[in-house]
Amino acid sequence: MNNSDLIVQILRGAGVTHGFGVPSGNVLPLIEAMRQGDIEFVLTAHEGSAGFAADVMGRMTGAPGLCIATLGPGATNLATGVGSAWLDRSPMIAITCTLNTPQLDRRIQMRIDHHALFGPICKASLAARNGNVGEVMRTALRIALSEPQGPVHVDLPEDVSLAPAVDTGVGGGEADGPAPADRTQIDHAAGLIAAARRPLVVLGSSAMRMRRPELLRAFVEHHGIPFASSTMAKGMIDEDHPLAVGCIERSCRQVQRRFVRTADLVIGLGFDTVEVEYEAWVGDVPVLSIDIEDPDVDATVTVAGTVTGDVAASLERLLERPAAANEWTEDEIGGHRAAFQAALRPASSGFVPHEAIDIVRELLPRDGIVSYDVGAHTHQIASQWTAHGPRSCHVTNGWSSMGIGLPGAIAAKIARPDLPVVCIIGDGCFQMTVGELATARRLGLSLPVVVLNDRWLSLIQIKQVRRQYPTWGSQVEMGEYGEPPEHYFGVPVTGVRDAQGLRDALREALAAPGPTVIEAVVDAEHYMDTVFD
Repeated sequence: MNNSDLIVQILRGAGVTHGFGVPSGNVLPLIEAMRQGDIEFVLTAHEGSAGFAADVMGRMTGAPGLCIATLGPGATNLATGVGSAWLDRSPMIAITCTLNTPQLDRRIQMRIDHHALFGPICKASLAARNGNVGEVMRTALRIALSEPQGPVHVDLPEDVSLAPAVDTGVGGGEADGPAPADRTQIDHAAGLIAAARRPLVVLGSSAMRMRRPELLRAFVEHHGIPFASSTMAKGMIDEDHPLAVGCIERSCRQVQRRFVRTADLVIGLGFDTVEVEYEAWVGDVPVLSIDIEDPDVDATVTVAGTVTGDVAASLERLLERPAAANEWTEDEIGGHRAAFQAALRPASSGFVPHEAIDIVRELLPRDGIVSYDVGAHTHQIASQWTAHGPRSCHVTNGWSSMGIGLPGAIAAKIARPDLPVVCIIGDGCFQMTVGELATARRLGLSLPVVVLNDRWLSLIQIKQVRRQYPTWGSQVEMGEYGEPPEHYFGVPVTGVRDAQGLRDALREALAAPGPTVIEAVVDAEHYMDTVFD
């Protein structure tokens, strides 16, 4: 057994089934070990996509996502996807296969300091060397899976990957669980909840990683507290629930802010401020934070209490306390939810994004998965989409990089081939990652890719208008719309210009044996009325 074989055995024992990347000569020993060790290597078109796919794979499976790149430019490309896992806190092992050990400190072709590159965007950057590979990999797994979860970088020289393994043990690497919260914090929190007349729960991205999401629903139902969610936490409780009031800080955010500020206590349940800081939306409402870490807040925020520790354990202990009464009414909660959803869909004469998004939600089964990208459509989808289950909506909100939508959808479909998956992306995002269509086709994935084509980087256009700048440098396509090509890399393309066309095309794409691109030409004018308002 060489060290590459050992790495694969340890990763396989941790539940890793796929690794995403782009090979080079330095990568080949690890790929060969993956071939023999039953971890599938997924060739992506770009290393950034490999990182994004590994991020979503980690979210979907609970095992660390695995991404692999060569040295230098391969590593710098990979860094974008690794940064996503860093700020969105997804478990990941990112391996850079580099030069032979004697060359590591030389100024030589493609060599850069990988540890200096990955150190700021990883929980740890570790050097695999002869004699320590088993220890390094077990340490990497433990760090990646311990809360707050995140990526760990491992630098693997080619001579080390080929050297005989010294430590052949494959066990270990278990995560360190968060300590339980202090009892006095639980008592204080219970008192705050009991005293509140209009408490409001806001679910956040730490809650997204809970393996017992049913505790979230049990908590809000126990006390009859309405709940909102951040972008990343959508679906941790079914958004059809009568206590649901929608997503905060996306489209029509002012509607949500006004509602939030009628509360007398905001309970941030697994709310990670990397998504959006409390001071942006909470006003003068006091906050009770129940999370794995103390909240990062501005001095203007009133933190009435903190319960810091294992969220599931905290909820179990709080559920032991008597239910607290509050003054919310069903009509008030339901009326707000209806008004918010109506505001997201202003009257329009043409085929508009909110109409296209509703059609995708209508045709995708309740248990289907959506992966979407970053742009104006992100705001609309996050606010408008009804999510019915945990980890059914994938996007980046901490890192917020364009490019995650398509590789994220590929990873979601690999992780759950039994479920339908749809990718919704803007035209700018599509141009960034169109090469990944070849990846989806090679894997034979049934994957509709709905491209909302409005010819602009619409989010940038909106920001330019609001700052009274000219809309310059943000137009994606000039002139009149032409017909889309027949295919990209053998993936068929259908152009649609209206609601019925999208319905027909999407029904066919969901039943197709491979990927399909649906170019939906939309009038994005309503973004001006919903995004940021």
